[in-house]
Amino acid sequence: MGTRRKRERQQDLWIATSEVVQTPGNAFYDQLNQILDEHKFDAKVERLCQKYYKKSPYGRPSMVPGVYFRCLLIGYFEGVESERGIAWRTADSLSLRKFLGYALDEATPDHSTISRTRRLFWLETHKAVFGWVLKILAEEGLISGRTVSIDATTLEANAAMKSIVRQDNGQSYNEYLTELARAAGIENPTREQLARLDRKRKKKGSNQEWTSPSDPDARITKMKDGRTHLAHKAEHAVDLTTGALLAMTLQPADQGDTTTIHQTLEEAQAAAREVNDQGVEEVVADKGYHSGAVLKELHEQEARSYIPEPDRGRRKWQGDGKAEEQKRTYENRRRVRGDRNKRLQKLRSELAERSFAHLYNTGGMRRVHLRGRDNILKRLLVHGAAFNLSLVLRKALGVGKPRRLQGLYLEVLTQLAHLFLGLWTKLPKEERKSEHFAPQSSLCDVDSPLSFGPIQVTRRRLAA
Repeated sequence: MGTRRKRERQQDLWIATSEVVQTPGNAFYDQLNQILDEHKFDAKVERLCQKYYKKSPYGRPSMVPGVYFRCLLIGYFEGVESERGIAWRTADSLSLRKFLGYALDEATPDHSTISRTRRLFWLETHKAVFGWVLKILAEEGLISGRTVSIDATTLEANAAMKSIVRQDNGQSYNEYLTELARAAGIENPTREQLARLDRKRKKKGSNQEWTSPSDPDARITKMKDGRTHLAHKAEHAVDLTTGALLAMTLQPADQGDTTTIHQTLEEAQAAAREVNDQGVEEVVADKGYHSGAVLKELHEQEARSYIPEPDRGRRKWQGDGKAEEQKRTYENRRRVRGDRNKRLQKLRSELAERSFAHLYNTGGMRRVHLRGRDNILKRLLVHGAAFNLSLVLRKALGVGKPRRLQGLYLEVLTQLAHLFLGLWTKLPKEERKSEHFAPQSSLCDVDSPLSFGPIQVTRRRLAA
């Protein structure tokens, strides 16, 4: 038996490259690199990013644009939330080194290099990469753009509620509470007294009065789990035909759905018209997006709406322009009551929520590690491009993320076992007991389908 003590030895100063242990590679990232090479990804991003670089013999060599975007793709596929984690993961994994094109004697990019490159590249460059991936989906027939679902979710900001200050005088929240306590007659308030005073106040988290000095774009909002936190609002437009992500925007978290839908719908229309001339024909959303102005705008864009109406009671249609909104509301109400709306709402809850789960829950972006709306949107756009690339990979490999390969062989064996079981149960009892299919072991049950050479059974039944 070998022991760890026997393996303790002085490492050689030199070693031949032929003696370096080679990994078998990663089928997922090899296929992803093949897709990127077929569509000339590196040449495309190098042309886009040429204006950010200056030829000079001095200084450290800059980061290659293709390597930068591949690092952000790794963040999605590996579920790494921070750029520090991406840098550590790429330095640790031999398969990711190969994916990035780094040899064993080369240092992979540091997290500061990744973040500096992100700040250097404009937001429009990341949008161009996202649109380029949409063209790949169009070539593969994985995008339709006719029926679109729009939904939004909140992302926890990289800022704490206790650090907010007043917009008028820059006073901190604790100082503000102390001033209120002294006005109420408490000279030296304790922490418990301040907390008790804070609980009794109403409308204490107003975005018009408070802001975060570390992330001014973040807004005080109520999260999905009921907590109040500084957050951003990510809104998706998903193709209900294939599940592709047509457009994504990052909005202030305190704005309602009926306000933010206009920008997302405009970007979704632009992406859809690249695929079909008519653009988006049907828009599916939840009841939070229902308003007369939204329904009127959708009609002007020749798109049918399938938006459930919240229970507001009997409405009074009075005022300028209300007759048009009333007509569109009644038309939408008739469509919502139909069977097609039930099918579309089921697809919306499946495909739109799936994009949230992949990008934010398993993709590691539910709590952002960046500050500033543009910085966060840059990372989200490449995340969305990786999500769309996973559709192409699922078509080629059958899986959309490298972690799915871990259970792929077990899934194949399970399907084969079900196939053998179905073929075995269709055999007559006399044929089961024939000498052709004698048990391989006396310990096996006679009636067990796995004890009678399933390969022979399968060949015989397929030949028949």
